[in-house]
Amino acid sequence: MDKFDALQLFIRIIEQGSFTRAANALNIPRATATLAIKELERQLGARLLERTTRQVRPTLDGQAFYERCKRILGDLEDAESSLSTVLANPRGTLRLDLHGSHATQIILPNIQDFHQRYPEINLAISSGDRLVDLVSEGVDCVVRAGNPRDSSLVAKRLALMPEVVCASPGYLAEHGTPTSPEQLGEHQAVGFFASNHDIRYPFSFLIDGQVVDQELGGWISVNDAECYRSCALSGCGLIQVPRFRVEQYLATGQLVEVLGDWPSAGLPVSVLYPYHRQLSPRLKVFVEWVSGLYAQRFGPLT
Repeated sequence: MDKFDALQLFIRIIEQGSFTRAANALNIPRATATLAIKELERQLGARLLERTTRQVRPTLDGQAFYERCKRILGDLEDAESSLSTVLANPRGTLRLDLHGSHATQIILPNIQDFHQRYPEINLAISSGDRLVDLVSEGVDCVVRAGNPRDSSLVAKRLALMPEVVCASPGYLAEHGTPTSPEQLGEHQAVGFFASNHDIRYPFSFLIDGQVVDQELGGWISVNDAECYRSCALSGCGLIQVPRFRVEQYLATGQLVEVLGDWPSAGLPVSVLYPYHRQLSPRLKVFVEWVSGLYAQRFGPLT
């Protein structure tokens, strides 16, 4: 392994706290990673890492060396990304984490187009609703709905998705159909909460140019988009969800839209990535491609 690759490996080990995870991220055997770091430490004449059975931490020398390596490799990637040949033919592995619905309904159905444009980029995609620590897990970027809360990440908005309030015919037959947001207080909703805190998200509407939140009661809450929709299909209550996620159920009558005259404020969706990876050519072309994909699906941002 040459010194450049060894420095990249060293940075990944520090960020992920593990030889195994860093080796997997770079698609090399763990034994190769161990030997490379031992050789790097021998060349430098300093111990860079403290190894325990549970984690790997930098020594004082290792932390100082890590900070310098990040700056050096960032400058090098900046220089590489300025070359037209690199921009025209980016290569390497790009690690993405995509929310399930965005993966299966928007991005993956079109991913062959990305591959045809950039055949030298290999994609490793994880999917789910859980929050991801991009740095420690070695993920280059995520696509997420909602307003980003992590100020340590670069956030580029992709779209503002129109939402719909809907419920099953059985629920509406039993509880009636609301005709204004004020009547929602008399109804049950399926609650949705983030995995890391117990907060029920209210329904939001755009009324006279202002966003108005409406709290609803309910007896069931979930933290997964598929479960959220399934609960509505089962008659558990009203849901407010991006329209694209329930279009087929609205078309078949399994779900019925209500309050159609009261538009939602819209749900933003963004691509997020760490600041120190924003100059990667392969990340740059993905962000440009996925921005165009969402603009085509949901319309340009205004």
